Amino acid sequence: MRVIIIGGGSLGLDLSRLLIEERHQVVLIEREEARAIELAECLDCTVIHAEGTRPEILEKAEIGNADAVVAVTTHDQDNIIIGLIARTFDVKEIIIRTDDLDYLTVAHKLGFHRVVNPAHTTSVIIADALRGVDTVELSTLIRGEVRFVGVMVGGHQAGKHLTDLPQPGNTDFVGIYRGKDFIFARDNPVLMEGDEVLVVTKEENTRELDRLIREGIPPLPP
Repeated sequence: MRVIIIGGGSLGLDLSRLLIEERHQVVLIEREEARAIELAECLDCTVIHAEGTRPEILEKAEIGNADAVVAVTTHDQDNIIIGLIARTFDVKEIIIRTDDLDYLTVAHKLGFHRVVNPAHTTSVIIADALRGVDTVELSTLIRGEVRFVGVMVGGHQAGKHLTDLPQPGNTDFVGIYRGKDFIFARDNPVLMEGDEVLVVTKEENTRELDRLIREGIPPLPP
């Protein structure tokens, strides 16, 4: 998978290291020259010293061939702009960071489904801990090749019941997110375009699930 990461702070650095370890192709864009030099020396990936909100820079990073764009600069406005530019290039996976909850709301209104707000997530975990609730991250529950995956419903699958969707082996549907609402799989909801189906599956099935649910492409022959 080819991933373009914009923002070389601690989050961008950690994410780059993880993706490189998993043998993904990573391009990291950082606007601070000294930081870009530092990143280039410690990471086995392409590091571009430039302003990531500029379309020509993203084109230089071959955004047209990217499977995902992750905007994690410290400026919420820049991350949203990068997400909008990535959308014009039909990038399948766009993930943006916001630190301000107002911009989190703006991002959702603009149709971004993958929005990370580190401060909010951390505060929820701490508040739960103070109430005596042990909030367990999904990452601590996942072992081996099992993954929780969210896949957006494309127009080809709209109007079908959840149970009508084909399932690769070792796959179960958990439910769907529709805006702020979650509908459990046991209710067998009728799907709408833009719903996000939450699936537990084996890692090997993630690409096929995207083909089946988002793109409506029939399963590959065995």
